[in-house]
Amino acid sequence: MTDFSPTQPVIDDRAVVWSIPRDELAARIPGSRLLVIMHGYGSHEADLISLAPHLPGDIVCASLRAPLIAPAPIQNGFAWFQIGAPGNPEPSGVDAAARGVLAWLDGLTSAYGSPAAVSTLGFSQGGAMALQLLRHDPHRFASTVNLSGFSISGEAPADDELETLRPRVFWGRDERDPIIPPSAVARTATWLETHATADARLYPGAGHGITGDEVSDVRGFLEQTLLAASPAADAPAAG
Repeated sequence: MTDFSPTQPVIDDRAVVWSIPRDELAARIPGSRLLVIMHGYGSHEADLISLAPHLPGDIVCASLRAPLIAPAPIQNGFAWFQIGAPGNPEPSGVDAAARGVLAWLDGLTSAYGSPAAVSTLGFSQGGAMALQLLRHDPHRFASTVNLSGFSISGEAPADDELETLRPRVFWGRDERDPIIPPSAVARTATWLETHATADARLYPGAGHGITGDEVSDVRGFLEQTLLAASPAADAPAAG
C-alpha cells in the first residue's frame, strides 16, 4: 500500500498557473526570465503563485502542480514524492519527479522558444525539488530558492560538477520549523557548503511557513541572480 494514488511523474501543462495570461506565452516566453514555482506537500499550483506580485516585475512565473495525489485526509492536494521517512524520502521518487519537471521545461521550449534564464523556487517538498533539479541539470538554472526545504540523501547526477560550479542558492527557514527534522537540516547545510554558493537565512517565527521579510529577501536574491543572468544557451533535452 502506498501513500498515493497511482499517477505518472508527468507535469500537467493544463494545470500550470501563470503570472501572465496564457495567450501571451508565445510572445513572452522567448527571451523571458522564467521562475518555476513548486508548492509544498498537500498543496496545489494556485498556492505560491500569490508570491508573484511581490517578486521582480520583469520575470514570468509558472506555478506547477505536483504529479502525485496526496492521500486522505488531504483533499485536492498534491505531492512531488512519497514522504517515506520524514525528511529522508526515497531518492528514486524525487529523481522521477525532477525528470518530469525537466521534461516539462523541454516541452515549453519546444512550444514557445527558450527563456533567457530560468530559476526555481520551491517550498518544503517543492524546495527539495528545486535542489534536486539543480543536481540533475545545473546549467539550466540561473539560481535556486529553497524555502523550508531540504536536500535529498545520496548522490545525484551532477553532484560532482556542482562542487566546481557552486551555483547561487537561497535557503530560508525557521530553526524551530516543526516539520523538517534536524537530520534533514544538517544534511542540507553540509550539501550546500560543498556544492553551492548559499545565502542561508533564518526567519524566527516563520514556523513551517514564509514571512514577509523572507519574500523581500527572495526578491532581492532574484534581482541579483535571475534578472542579472546572462542569456542561457539552448538547454539540452532532459535525460
